[in-house]
Amino acid sequence: MAEDTNDTDTSGANAAETRCGFVALIGAPNVGKSTLVNALVGSKVTIVSRKVQTTRALIRGIVIEDHCQIILVDTPGIFQPKRRLDRAMVNTAWSGAYDADMVCVLLDARAGINDEADAILTKLAEVKHPKFLVLNKIDLVPRDKLLALAQKANERLDFEQTFMISALSGDGVDDLRGALAKRLPPGPFHYPEDQMSDAPMRQLAAEITREKIYRFLHQELPYQSTVETDTWQDRNDGSVRIEQTIFVERDSQRKIVLGKGGATIKAIGAEARKELGEILEQPVHLFLFVKVRENWGDDPSRYREMGLEFPKD
Repeated sequence: MAEDTNDTDTSGANAAETRCGFVALIGAPNVGKSTLVNALVGSKVTIVSRKVQTTRALIRGIVIEDHCQIILVDTPGIFQPKRRLDRAMVNTAWSGAYDADMVCVLLDARAGINDEADAILTKLAEVKHPKFLVLNKIDLVPRDKLLALAQKANERLDFEQTFMISALSGDGVDDLRGALAKRLPPGPFHYPEDQMSDAPMRQLAAEITREKIYRFLHQELPYQSTVETDTWQDRNDGSVRIEQTIFVERDSQRKIVLGKGGATIKAIGAEARKELGEILEQPVHLFLFVKVRENWGDDPSRYREMGLEFPKD
């Protein structure tokens, strides 16, 4: 990339000099989309977990590269849906691909083109936007296997470029960011230059607590729970008081979240409070409540809270 000798701040650039556009990240669950968004942005804007299906709604991370604003759309992992919530997540992912200016297709280099990746590549042929192939987790795979995978994927779809990265270590991420910026359409920025996500802080706080639920509870329970931020109060002493409710579907699940003597909910709260304090750079008083709401997965209002469209069938 040529060095820019102009010392003018990007905020002074007019619309004719700037580029801005939406880039959707598409892939199977757990290929590293959320980790890549956070790496490209340089800050945590989306939930990351070893468990699959952690991203439920579209979350946008915002990156400034030279005079370009890249709006990254982290989509839910695409898989074969079984429940209503699953269908909403998959529909949301594909809407992100169709609505974006460009699409980054992430493949787990270890898994290669498995059944899930094969189905995604087949459907992506319908998406006419420029597409970039991103092979992630390259540090875990021999180079000859990477080259063979890249060739096989490029035979399936007409990719603009292929990138081999490790979203976790950051290897190759700068090259990808620069390439995306160059391909954005000309136009003014959609967001202020210091904004890193369009998700309200209340939503990010709920996502962070949900991430801790994934970390502490290893059964299927996390997929049958959701978190909502009920109140957010800035206090005179510079701290913030946050109240959140964790909704589960059965009383037996509520007992699991609470843990013996309340140990599990305390651990979840402590981890979430610590991370929120680091992000907000102020003391956080976090209060968690667990409530049973039977069949919340069939309640349209819960979907709206999560930023999902409620599937009617």
